[in-house]
Amino acid sequence: MTSRAALPSSRLRSSGGTPVVGTVTRGTTNPNRLRRMDRWIAAAHGRELRRAGRAVAVDLGYGAAPWTAVELLARLRSVAPHARVVGVEIEPARVAAAKPYERDGLAFRHGGFEVPLPGRPHLIRAANVLRQYDEAEVAAVWERLCTRLAPATRTSRGGLLVEGTCDEIGRRHVWVALGPEGPRTVTFATRLGSLERPSDLAERLPKALIHRNVPGEPVHAFLRDFDRAWAAAAPYASYGARQRWIRTVRDLTRDWPVTDGPARWRQGEVTVAWGALAPRG
Repeated sequence: MTSRAALPSSRLRSSGGTPVVGTVTRGTTNPNRLRRMDRWIAAAHGRELRRAGRAVAVDLGYGAAPWTAVELLARLRSVAPHARVVGVEIEPARVAAAKPYERDGLAFRHGGFEVPLPGRPHLIRAANVLRQYDEAEVAAVWERLCTRLAPATRTSRGGLLVEGTCDEIGRRHVWVALGPEGPRTVTFATRLGSLERPSDLAERLPKALIHRNVPGEPVHAFLRDFDRAWAAAAPYASYGARQRWIRTVRDLTRDWPVTDGPARWRQGEVTVAWGALAPRG
């Protein structure tokens, strides 16, 4: 990947004296907010985490309360029993408030996009963090975080960065998955009972895409086709929103590189190759 802008560095320093990269965000958080992202990570990356043995996952920018890091540990251990989670926050007061929740496999550290760990993590989850940055800063953040991931080997694709945005209670969520080599896929996930049309997810596009939802950009064309397929699948609504969604996504596969299958579609998800939705230019 090629960086388009330098990252801002806060004036804070870690306990080791290393400059902390990034700026303090609002820190909004709620219990169970990231359940859809966590569920997808466990399914898509669980095998890699098991292979790693004592895999390390980072909850980057967990916010004003440590709930998402606590939940991530429980969900990862359901597929990788020896996984460990480190919550990383740029605001020292948030780290201090989280310390009482530390236990075996769960720790909290002060830091930012430099990811202050001695080794390379097998997972970095950054949810609702870049939403508060400029679009021009995204590529540099992605590049920096991808260089911190565990590298690919002959038997492994390497670590995974999952970066995206969701609403306040986690009903609608869109994220990008990246490996050491860069972006791989975009996943759209929703509570189907609350969805009027697929383009409702546009307001939760990650920063790299949200300003590209305009005519002439691939993500705009994708959401347009998604809505059309949803309308065409209206007769399936009598069987429930899930059946309508499955039919909609199946029709989408004719023109778009959908990378998952019915098992994930049933969860109210669809994953598309990044190259099909990447911003032009």
